[in-house]
Amino acid sequence: MTQKKPIRVGIMGFGQTGRQIYDLASRSDDVEVVAIADIGKPDILSYLLRSEVKQPERHTLEGNFLVNPNFKTRLMGIDTPAETPWDIFGVDAVIDSTGIYGDSGSMHDHLNNGAGRVILRTLPADTIDRIVMPGINESSITAADRMISAGSATTTALCLLLNILSRHFDIECGSMTTIHAYTSDQVLQDYAGSDMRRSRSAAKNIIPNGHEAQHWLGRVLPQFEGKITTSALNVPIHEGCLLDTNLVLSDASVTVEDINDAVRNSVGDYPGIVDVVEDPIVSSDVIGNPHSLLFDTKGTIKAGETIFKTLGWYENLGHAARLLDVVRLYAELDRQEGAA
Repeated sequence: MTQKKPIRVGIMGFGQTGRQIYDLASRSDDVEVVAIADIGKPDILSYLLRSEVKQPERHTLEGNFLVNPNFKTRLMGIDTPAETPWDIFGVDAVIDSTGIYGDSGSMHDHLNNGAGRVILRTLPADTIDRIVMPGINESSITAADRMISAGSATTTALCLLLNILSRHFDIECGSMTTIHAYTSDQVLQDYAGSDMRRSRSAAKNIIPNGHEAQHWLGRVLPQFEGKITTSALNVPIHEGCLLDTNLVLSDASVTVEDINDAVRNSVGDYPGIVDVVEDPIVSSDVIGNPHSLLFDTKGTIKAGETIFKTLGWYENLGHAARLLDVVRLYAELDRQEGAA
């Protein structure tokens, strides 16, 4: 049997998500990260990578190349899509992990410079070809898709929960608050920014924020268009996030165990993506977990006749894994199209 050629991937932005994508790819046999665009100095980027992976000895720096046992990756000191020469590297897909270039114009810049596809780690800023979430709507993808979003870690966790429960229960409406670790775009000391609350120190405050998931849910799960409101609380922890979701059902006879069993019995439909935890875990226990939703059965509460509160854990590593899953989905589709 002819061995499949590795998928050639470029990464824009070598922050936490970019580093996690790179490390996951370095442990795979089907993805090769051929180039990374980031304005950080190569020795610093290498140092940050090795400081957080489990086997730092696997990663070395040779000039402007990151090297691991499976491939070499060119580091480029570039910080905008318009400058990045993806055509030189023959990339099949670029994962834009910056969280900055979510508009269609920037995505077109990636494409114009030689990327076969662009996949955002965030929700898009405007209209793109498709939002893809493995386990939910991967069957909707087409070979013509060029500008793609894999959602966000929070949006994916929420969509997975809604997708599972809506198969068993009629959900009338709901609300979600993510209790989210602070992010790199927040200040560590009080400092005047574009928003009053986000001008306060992330290291010592719980900071209420909005969340854009509610504006995009209908693109992934049309039945929830306008039914779910979303918000966020950024809290002073580094990693590990919690999805706090309240749902109003139409059936008053549903019990807590009905909700928990619905998720337990669905895990097999989402291998590597959804799992259930029965233990009384806390946020640090989820660090390093590659699932996009870790449903907490001890957190399910019935309030009144038809309102249920559920808890689900997740962290950024799960989203990095889903980004690579999306890359693989499109690569497989291209192979099928080419073989047809």
